[in-house]
Amino acid sequence: MNISAIVAVSILVPFAGFLLNFLFGSKIPKSLVSIIGCGSILIALAMNIMLFVSALDGPATITYFNWIHAGSFSVDFSFLIDRLSVLMLLIITGVGFLIHLYSVGYMHDDDAYFRYFAYLNLFVFFMQMLVMGSNYLIAFIGWEGVGLCSYLLIGFWYKNTNYNNAAKKAFIMNRIGDLGFLIGIFWIFNQFGSINYKEVFAGAQGFIINNNYNDTVIIFITVLLFIGAIGKSAQIPLYTWLPDAMAGPTPVSALIHAATMVTAGIYVIVRSHVLYSLAPFTQDIIAIVGITTAFFAATIGLAQNDIKKVLAYSTVSQLGYMFVALGVGAYGSGMFHLMTHAFFKALLFLCAGSVIHAMGGEQDMRVMGGLRKKLPITFITMLTGTLAISGIPPFAGFFSKDEILAKAYEHNPILWVVGLITAVITAVYMFRMLFLTFYGNFRGDAHQESHLHESPSTMTIPLMVLAVLSLVGGFLGIPEVFGGKHILNDYFAPIFSDIATVPHTGTVLSHSMEFILMAVSVGLVLVAIYFASRMFIKKTAEGMDEEPKGFAKLLANKYYVDEIYDTLIVKPADWFSGFIYRFLELDFIDGMVNGIGRATNYSGKTIRKLQTGHIGFYLFAMTICIVILILINNFFIS
Repeated sequence: MNISAIVAVSILVPFAGFLLNFLFGSKIPKSLVSIIGCGSILIALAMNIMLFVSALDGPATITYFNWIHAGSFSVDFSFLIDRLSVLMLLIITGVGFLIHLYSVGYMHDDDAYFRYFAYLNLFVFFMQMLVMGSNYLIAFIGWEGVGLCSYLLIGFWYKNTNYNNAAKKAFIMNRIGDLGFLIGIFWIFNQFGSINYKEVFAGAQGFIINNNYNDTVIIFITVLLFIGAIGKSAQIPLYTWLPDAMAGPTPVSALIHAATMVTAGIYVIVRSHVLYSLAPFTQDIIAIVGITTAFFAATIGLAQNDIKKVLAYSTVSQLGYMFVALGVGAYGSGMFHLMTHAFFKALLFLCAGSVIHAMGGEQDMRVMGGLRKKLPITFITMLTGTLAISGIPPFAGFFSKDEILAKAYEHNPILWVVGLITAVITAVYMFRMLFLTFYGNFRGDAHQESHLHESPSTMTIPLMVLAVLSLVGGFLGIPEVFGGKHILNDYFAPIFSDIATVPHTGTVLSHSMEFILMAVSVGLVLVAIYFASRMFIKKTAEGMDEEPKGFAKLLANKYYVDEIYDTLIVKPADWFSGFIYRFLELDFIDGMVNGIGRATNYSGKTIRKLQTGHIGFYLFAMTICIVILILINNFFIS
């Protein structure tokens, strides 16, 4: 099978799975729906493994046809297969397949089982299109497609009004970012005469050769693309949609927050790394937004009681770390953390789903506790994910997060300090979640306790696979200070070779300094875990029910950001739209249209009275009209 056919199968099979389940899923057994849904992603994964092997020999652009040709604007329907795209494809379909398999058990009793798998398949299809596209337009189609699918999946249980509102919120906030992304694409075409990656980045090389950094046009382009990334990857100020996205089924949360949608913004910036390396000003903005978001979201996570909300704010925070890496030019480090995060965050969400499944749908950690004996597999795997995200060696998060912190220190020690504090806070809120859920005494009711049980194998097998990946995934980036070989850096070397001439800013860490930074980070995290155990393992139900006060109340209410947005943006927008509707739509436009209709009716009713049916009246009217015509002819026309 040639590479063109492999790419076609990889991207079309998930779409075929969507069509089959969406059109015929209600008429076929659930087992067949599962086979179609999971099988299509498994086939795509197999194809992507073949593409991975192929990409090691060099990049390839697969063109199927010329899609748009208008004047100087030409876009091919083509896909770029290189080391960056295939790594993303493996994450999307690899983690995606495990989430599909998990969903077989988690969603088994749902009436819309077929529709759920159809939407999941469509999500993977669009995400693959985003990643494989060889130009910004193909990527934008996938970009919009995953936005649509997120709306469908977040609001999957559409009979719940709150869930519908969460879906609309995600859709609308993403549209804000999408507008920036779209304008950025227009500007790229205006500057480079093309939106194909190869031609755009070749044109950007001229800026590097001429040592032309922080060009105004490049800054505007990169900022606009970054606005799109802020929306998709949930950074300040467009992050509030992501915690509300917990309205969807838990496997959806794992898919959106780990392997697909939220990583789209990271991918687009890494793909456009040549442009960003020409704009240090934009990179500084990215680093500041990233570290601010990481710290801000982590503090909110400290006071959340919904197990999924804790993980949601954790996702926002971890994405902030990735943006810090991109902001300091460490694109490989950002991708490294994207990969490890996909493993341990998918694991954590699916473990949360296992807990919720055992608790009969309950998500409040205040009524959990003592579950480790009832759910041993879920406990061990969630412990693995918690250790990984907390940065404890040798788990995956240790290698990727500390690499970002080291790069941040080289760029600006202040970034490192804030990142280190955020890492400590991360350990506190993650172990708070673990201790409140699995330790102490059970705080739920007798009915919940009687139904506690470990999840079926379709759910626990993905947990175990992801736990292994969360343990060994970091070994792809063993730092030189440990005498290891950073396999991922070598893998990405051809991708980032085009920015090798960009001057390095900041200091270069010695091995001894790098080891000290790691030791400080791990030491503080271990101390944080110790204090978390003292605070939360023996937490009583009475203590959990106390109303938070002071700063804790501020954190529990998420700094009232949603309320601020509602007051400053939503309510004025509603008032203005209501004003426009009442006065422009109803009074002016509708009034004008209805007025014409009323005038026509009135004139018709009035004029028809002239039709009396009396011949004498008609003769009299005719005589009067003739006299009038004669007068007009004699006095006005003549």
